[in-house]
Amino acid sequence: MIRLLAILCFLAAVGFAASPLLAPGFGGYEASQFPVMIEEPPVQPSGYAFSIWGLIFAWLVVGTGFGLLRRWDDPDWTPGRLPLFVSLAVGVNWLPVAMHYPVIATGMIWVMLAGALLSLFRVGDTDRWLQQAPVAIYAGWLTAASCVGLGVVLGGYGWLPPTPAALVSLALALVISVVVQYRLHRAPEYGITVIWALVAVIVANSHPFNAAVAGLALLGIIAILGLRGTDTE
Repeated sequence: MIRLLAILCFLAAVGFAASPLLAPGFGGYEASQFPVMIEEPPVQPSGYAFSIWGLIFAWLVVGTGFGLLRRWDDPDWTPGRLPLFVSLAVGVNWLPVAMHYPVIATGMIWVMLAGALLSLFRVGDTDRWLQQAPVAIYAGWLTAASCVGLGVVLGGYGWLPPTPAALVSLALALVISVVVQYRLHRAPEYGITVIWALVAVIVANSHPFNAAVAGLALLGIIAILGLRGTDTE
């Protein structure tokens, strides 16, 4: 069972990395998918930020591959595998769903986030750059992406105006990220990845300037850096 889980985790990582082939050209939710068309939701980071997916895909494949070949029976690696597998297995199907059903896709990415965070809290201390680091950046980006998706849906369905939708979603992302980083000082890659997303939100809201959204994102960056500054481990 332990070996099977290591195999499944690796296969799920490979499938997740290959999933863009199922939805070529996908660049995020389209305004036309929603009753209220918002061409540039203020909660959405600048496009360059999404390039981090390439790093995440590659690092997860390398990490789970190393775990399968060299650490399949290592008790330090085993606890984090099941929730990571669940997250990645859901992720394999996320892009095709997102192209047609943004509300369902938003629910799916929250499941992915839950699995990634649970895995991050369970991963061991050995082989840090192959076991913990890829899960940390994956969970960090999903923290931002799940809240961005929520903000886009809130605005797109007219449940909140665009800026309040962005503020609510960003506030939720900051609460999650600050709590996780406070509880998990040993994984700075998580906070760094969230900061990457927040900087891209500021860039996206610089022209035209949205002081409320950019200001909240800046406060989030300061809060995460503040937590890192208190780390004595």
